[in-house]
Amino acid sequence: MGNNQLVGNIVMLVVIFFAFYFFLIRPQKKKDKQIQNMRNGLQVGDEVVTIGGICGKIVKTKPDTIIIQVGADRVKFEMMRWAVSTVTSTKNTAPAKEEEEPKKAMPKRLKKSETPEEAAETTAPEEK
Repeated sequence: MGNNQLVGNIVMLVVIFFAFYFFLIRPQKKKDKQIQNMRNGLQVGDEVVTIGGICGKIVKTKPDTIIIQVGADRVKFEMMRWAVSTVTSTKNTAPAKEEEEPKKAMPKRLKKSETPEEAAETTAPEEK
């Protein structure tokens, strides 16, 4: 009986390890890889937000650093690539087309010189 209990404990430890791997470790590695690809793909013209909350436009890239332009005074400063949190817009991607809402039927507007009776006469079908 002691041997079966030992095997059961080992099986439970293996199951717990796989659960941690699939629910915690694997998704975190996937997220880290996406962030690394985003930082490696930074290009001149991209608008970025840093981990400190600074918004700016990339004007020059180097292997480990980028130079961003910030504010109305166009102040430029160099920062490490790892400090980029998100890319808000890229120069190469076309803006997403917003779905157009169907146009609502609007009532005909009266001309300034038309009275309501004249407008009714012009919009009403002629009777023969």
